[in-house]
Amino acid sequence: MLNNLTECEEGDGGPNSQGDAASKESSPFINSSTSDVEKSQQYDGKNMALFEEEMDTSPMVSSLLSSLANYSNLIQGSKEHEEAENNEEAPKKTVQAPRMGTVMGVYLPCLQNILGVILFLRMTWLVGAGGVLGTFLIVFICCSTTMLTAISMSAIATNGVVPAGGSYYMISRSLGPEFGGAVGICFYLGTTFAGAMYILGCIEILLIYIVPVAAIFKMEGLEGAEAEAALLNNMRVYGTIVLSFMCIVVFVGVKYVNKLALVFLACVVLSILAVYAGVIKTSFDPPDFPVCVLGNRTLTSKGFDICAKIIERGNATVTTKLWRLFCDSEFLNATCDEYFTNNNVTQIQGIPGVTSGILAENLFSTFTEKNSFLEKRGISSVVDPDAPITNSNQYVLADITSFFTLLVGIYFPSVTGIMAGSNRSGDLQDAQKSIPVGTIMAIATTSFIYMSSVILFGACVDGVVLRDKFGEGVNGNLVIGTLAWPSPWVIVFGSFFSTCGAGLQSLTGAPRLLQAIARDGIIPFLRVFGHGKANGEPTWALLLTGCICEIGILIASLDAVAPILSMFFLMCYMFVNLACALQTLLRTPNWRPRFKFYHWALSLLGMSLCLTLMFLCSWYYAIVAMVIASCIYKYIEFCGAEKEWGDGIRGISLSAARYALMRLEEAPPHTKNWRPQILVLTSLDGEQNLEQPRLLSLTSQLKAGKGLTIVGACVEGTFLKNQPEAQKADQSLRKLMEVEKLKGFSQVVISSNLRDATSHLIQAGGLGGLRHNAVLVSFPKNWKQVDEHHRCRNFIEVVRETTAASLALLVPKNISAYPSNGERFTEGHIDVWWIVHDGGMLMLLPFLLRQHKVWRKCKMRIFTVAQMDDNSIQMKKDLMTFLYHLRLDAEVEVVEMQDSDISAYTYEKTLVMEQRSHLIKEMHLTKNEREREIQSITDVSRGSIRRKNPSNLHPQRSITEESVAGGGEEKPEEEVQLIQGKKATPTPTSPTSPASPTPAAMSPGEEVQMTWTDETETINNPAAVYPEGVKDMFNMKPEWENLNQSNVRRMHHAQKLNEVIVKKSQEAKLVLLNMPGPPRNCTGEETYMEFLEVLTEGLNRVLLVRGGGREVITIYS
Repeated sequence: MLNNLTECEEGDGGPNSQGDAASKESSPFINSSTSDVEKSQQYDGKNMALFEEEMDTSPMVSSLLSSLANYSNLIQGSKEHEEAENNEEAPKKTVQAPRMGTVMGVYLPCLQNILGVILFLRMTWLVGAGGVLGTFLIVFICCSTTMLTAISMSAIATNGVVPAGGSYYMISRSLGPEFGGAVGICFYLGTTFAGAMYILGCIEILLIYIVPVAAIFKMEGLEGAEAEAALLNNMRVYGTIVLSFMCIVVFVGVKYVNKLALVFLACVVLSILAVYAGVIKTSFDPPDFPVCVLGNRTLTSKGFDICAKIIERGNATVTTKLWRLFCDSEFLNATCDEYFTNNNVTQIQGIPGVTSGILAENLFSTFTEKNSFLEKRGISSVVDPDAPITNSNQYVLADITSFFTLLVGIYFPSVTGIMAGSNRSGDLQDAQKSIPVGTIMAIATTSFIYMSSVILFGACVDGVVLRDKFGEGVNGNLVIGTLAWPSPWVIVFGSFFSTCGAGLQSLTGAPRLLQAIARDGIIPFLRVFGHGKANGEPTWALLLTGCICEIGILIASLDAVAPILSMFFLMCYMFVNLACALQTLLRTPNWRPRFKFYHWALSLLGMSLCLTLMFLCSWYYAIVAMVIASCIYKYIEFCGAEKEWGDGIRGISLSAARYALMRLEEAPPHTKNWRPQILVLTSLDGEQNLEQPRLLSLTSQLKAGKGLTIVGACVEGTFLKNQPEAQKADQSLRKLMEVEKLKGFSQVVISSNLRDATSHLIQAGGLGGLRHNAVLVSFPKNWKQVDEHHRCRNFIEVVRETTAASLALLVPKNISAYPSNGERFTEGHIDVWWIVHDGGMLMLLPFLLRQHKVWRKCKMRIFTVAQMDDNSIQMKKDLMTFLYHLRLDAEVEVVEMQDSDISAYTYEKTLVMEQRSHLIKEMHLTKNEREREIQSITDVSRGSIRRKNPSNLHPQRSITEESVAGGGEEKPEEEVQLIQGKKATPTPTSPTSPASPTPAAMSPGEEVQMTWTDETETINNPAAVYPEGVKDMFNMKPEWENLNQSNVRRMHHAQKLNEVIVKKSQEAKLVLLNMPGPPRNCTGEETYMEFLEVLTEGLNRVLLVRGGGREVITIYS
């Protein structure tokens, strides 16, 4: 109930409903602006001290009940009217509570809207064309559809307070803004075209039955298409005039329309009573309405006065006016029309009466082709099939081709209007009681009228008269008027005023419906139509309604406009039934209608009938209406304002998601269904913004697999204190994901330390079977700096945890160099270095990247490494065959790695790495302990250098020392590093770095490295600087002998592999490489990071990939 109250204000176009996606829902009873002093005074003496802090969000029960009791559901426009009065500082007027009951508020408005133009102008023709049985079936199907829709509507209307807005409000709040907006627009278009249909009916009555001489385009003497065009042009001219006049009336004052509503309703009721009185009168005194038939063809009543060829006048036989119409002279020996000569003229009674037995003749359908003759059943005629048809303008002809589905489309608008009561829900004293009772009573009443009319018309009126749409055979009288008592003019004027009233009601209701949609803000380009006059009258919406209504006027044919509005109304009714069925089947806790006589099966049956009738009426109009609704739906989905209305579609989405998740739990996905479902681990700066936004760009480029994406971030602290920071971080992530067009979820975890928070994300991310199977984390920058050492530790822990959890790991290095989604590579390669088998991740990732426009022009190359005992030629053939079966297009190359001795550069690199690792550990000691440890290491280094001095090779010195000291005595590099390590931060640069820092800016570790890299050739082949006696030199450095041989081998392999990769792939746009496994204990963490650095030196973009322990790509279909 609380939700309904807040939604009422939003739906009525309150201040928070102007399209704001994050609009705060107002409430009639929540007050959050009082100060602490006011609060203490407000609740003093009320025994509420214990709950004072919660009063902002949880009001007292007395306040709640008082707000509910004083809640008034204002009609649309009154709220704005009050605001305008307040702005003018006018005295506030008390708004009286609505007092309309069931009869005046629902029953009579529904009756007036349902009974209308089709009953008076087309009902007799429908019975004549479709037969009593066929027309009764049409009426029964249409009335059943509206009754089932009314039941569904009653359930929705009694499930809480329904404000002004009626059917649009019910559908939008039940099915969501997308469906609500689409169906609301369809309902608006249906109501607008209904106004056009009523105006066309009004003009048809005026020009054909009341004042035919007022026609601007004369139809006398015209035949066929010319006469039809003249009639349509008259309809267009007079229709435009009447439409303009009605729009002015609505604009000037809608109150006059409402005051005349009862007058128009009285015209409808009196007309129907006149018809029933005429039917009763025919049982004992049938009216005299003769119809002249030539052969079996019905003749028009114009141009002759006596239904005979010749008459006896005195003792002479003279010809009649009818003779002169078909013959070239008035004499008996004149040349006459062949059909006229061969057939007799018969006069039949047009209304034989209810006791005449004519019902049996009218039971079955008589469909006709356009411009065919209306023929009387049971009368024979002589027709020469080869003779040309002449004098066709003397016969009553069918104006359109009739068939069953056409009759359905023309008739259905006569049962619309069932929403009139719900549209007035703001004016009702008890809407939850009045809407179901009044609507169902109105449908029952009108259904009885329609069904009885079908039977009575078929039992009283001859078939040729029923099929005579414009009464040409009965002196131009309205056919239903010929049956009325006491005079046909009762029906003529009654139907004229009723159609005028219905047109005014449509032009009054449609703009307000458009205004309600515009003020909801779900369709941005319609917001301008939410504005109006100071009292809320929808001026701009009325202008648009008039323009759309003019389209219907220009169509000019009542029979062509009726199926159009049938489509829109049927679509609206279909979604009302769908809304009720969904709410019932989902069993949402808020679904508690007071109206109990509903069932989901009835709603589904009503929905099926609506859909069937749409395609029965006109399949192409049905498709057009669905396309319009679909376009509006997609527009709202992509561009419209986000609304949360607790709709049924959200409920069905939750149910479908739950069902799918339960299905996913049954078994792990097959290899063919594997796709990267990525958990992106990001880091935040002090402002809770993402430090590396290119991570999301890379993730978006990988999402050709359409899998799950979770962007995770960590906030250090406690949940109670740091929740605002987490919310800010979450908003920042969502905004960046929207910019990068990355579909997925954001998740921010608060923990006492970042390491635990990252672990929580890896463990608890996802839900059920929809969990991440890959982790994307950036390679830590500046990990060699002491203050960034925690990032190094966290990174290695992530590697360990993903390995333990059997998750794939993607580590982009130099992430800032990766392309954004707006960049394009016009050429280049994506190189894959397949060192060890990882389940196919290295093969799959380039394929996914190349689906994105950034990488689409890049070609894929796959390199694999062959050892000395491998057959590289056969390896290449096997790899090409494997790629062929994988349906991957890539170049293949097998790289042979020669066995070589471990170079001095490798030993020295390993030595520096181990010493640096040892130093970092010593950082955690006290100052005195650290100095003693460094001094002991320095002494050992000095002693070893003095004892062994190579004879054939001078010790290499640093660039700095050579430039300053020349050939003087030098300090051992290790001593320089260890002594300065107390104050300087060891940050060795890559040996292949193109730019060397100045000596003053270099750390000791950098100086040692630069000793071995003073030439470019040294980079590619460090062992080339040593002569043949290099192995003897190794024996001269005992500290090398103490190195961990496993580290030496790893460094040697990383350095040799890096040489090969740089040589082959230095120009590649992206290099994908197997990532080595993490160390098993904490002692090798720094060495592991050093190995990764050496392995990726000299490469711009590197994506290190570690498989999750399962196959992700297969050759099978």
